[in-house]
Amino acid sequence: MDEDSGHAAFQHVRNNIEGLNGRCGVQDTDLIFLKGLMSSPVMSSLVKMQDRLEETGGVAEPMGTENTDLLHVVSGICRELGSKPAQELADILHSPHIQALIEAHDSIATKSFEAQAPAETLPFLLPPAANGMTGEAIRMVGISKQLNEPLGVTVKSEGDNLVIARILSGGIIDRQGLLHVGDNIMEINGVEVHTPQQLQEQLKNIDGSITFKIMSAYQDSFPSSRCYLKALYNYDPSKDNLLPCKEIGLSFKQGNILEILNQQDPNWWQARILDSKGPTGLIPSQELEERRRAFVRPEFDFTTKSSMCGTRMSKKKRKRFYQTKANGDFDKAELLLYEEVARMPPFKRKTLVLLGAQGVGRRSLKTQLISTAPDKFSSPLPYTSRPIRDGEVNGKTYHFMSREAIEADIAENKYLEWGEHGGHLYGTNLDSIRAIINSGKMCVLDCNPQSLKMLKTPEFMPYVVFVSAPQVELLKQMHENGRHHGFTSMRSLTFEKAMGRHGSRRARTLESLASLYEDEELKSTIEESGRLQRAYEKYFDLTLVNNNFDKTFELLQEAINSLSTEDQWIPVSWVY
Repeated sequence: MDEDSGHAAFQHVRNNIEGLNGRCGVQDTDLIFLKGLMSSPVMSSLVKMQDRLEETGGVAEPMGTENTDLLHVVSGICRELGSKPAQELADILHSPHIQALIEAHDSIATKSFEAQAPAETLPFLLPPAANGMTGEAIRMVGISKQLNEPLGVTVKSEGDNLVIARILSGGIIDRQGLLHVGDNIMEINGVEVHTPQQLQEQLKNIDGSITFKIMSAYQDSFPSSRCYLKALYNYDPSKDNLLPCKEIGLSFKQGNILEILNQQDPNWWQARILDSKGPTGLIPSQELEERRRAFVRPEFDFTTKSSMCGTRMSKKKRKRFYQTKANGDFDKAELLLYEEVARMPPFKRKTLVLLGAQGVGRRSLKTQLISTAPDKFSSPLPYTSRPIRDGEVNGKTYHFMSREAIEADIAENKYLEWGEHGGHLYGTNLDSIRAIINSGKMCVLDCNPQSLKMLKTPEFMPYVVFVSAPQVELLKQMHENGRHHGFTSMRSLTFEKAMGRHGSRRARTLESLASLYEDEELKSTIEESGRLQRAYEKYFDLTLVNNNFDKTFELLQEAINSLSTEDQWIPVSWVY
């Protein structure tokens, strides 16, 4: 064809449109449409493009025809390098879109236009009455896999049929989209299969092309709801007797962020650990895990092993009716398994909550933090019904109120926590916390863990830090240092006063008793620290073992500063 032959033919047709009037049933409206189409600049450009493509001198020769193998080699080299850019390149080269693009290039370069594409892209249907089965569509579906590469599908036997029970997100079957839940697998590479064992036997030695004979289910598809959950417990699929196939279970640790890809199965969700290159796996659903753990409090849950100091477990199970005054005890038995979270840009939390057993140093950390940056941190003054003493100023160390006024506010839930000592009430008023937040400072609290339920709201947005007790010797050393700086326990102070009133032998006896009591007090602190950690660790954002005060304080500062520079995963209820 000459260079402008297509264009000339186009002009000829456009000039002779009027001659079509009345011929072959052509109507006036048809002629008007055809005139507009032929006069379009887009049509003219298409004709010129066609002429250019048909020129004989512009055929491009491929640089190579084995680029698929080259792609795998380059991807493997990038994986071995280990650097972040190399890993990103390997992920790009390993994506199904890039692989399909290179395979298409090689097919065109070698002019292999009749490859396995029909079997792998468009499954063809056999007659409905094929194989003696009427009323159902039979399909032949072809895929290709590498040796030992999982298909990402689970099956179940229904009578003599082998039915697809689940398709894992991101697997070979899911990426192709040719098989669906409920499809009946009849044959694989021409061999009939009726049980999962027969299917596994046929698949284990196949490397390359696989052809499935499928009887379609044509079930309605439901959209998969994706969300992000923070794991609040540890899970090991190898120890789960309820998991149908342990190889496809997903192991995770407490605190991992899980991307939930599919929740259609009421018992097993499809998930993957966020920012992990691992495969998709199955995890227990909230409902399944609740049924498994129903009415078993954490301290009586023998399926959860603990190696922390101070573990005291009993095999007795207790049944009690709910009591409002025992709210804290019942909170510990609450089954918190997953928490829906959302990723948010860096922002400053409103409150900092320091938790820990008495004597681990959390109040020293609070004091040091406020004295280091009083323009950024502050702590609320407690309220008390104690009469004001000589020299005291209201609002300096305490807010003084009548007992009746404090009791009225407690009844209206205006206090975060409160207690009675020496016949007088003491407590932390929520309005004093709000006043610090409204001033632009971070409110630092060293409250009881039972108060977390009230604080874990969008109004207070706490960053919860648990200060864990170190070993006994380190804790004893901390208390010795505290005594040198003027801090001591009431029990030690009582013994020191008694020693000053008696002779040397009596003093040595009392000193020995004081040492024994102090050791017992330190062990009790470690026991209490372990108990608090087991009961409330689901709420912790950070755990610090106070082996060295200066180092612990430095780590605390770093964690607080990171809130303003790094993305945060927070409860979704704080956002919506």
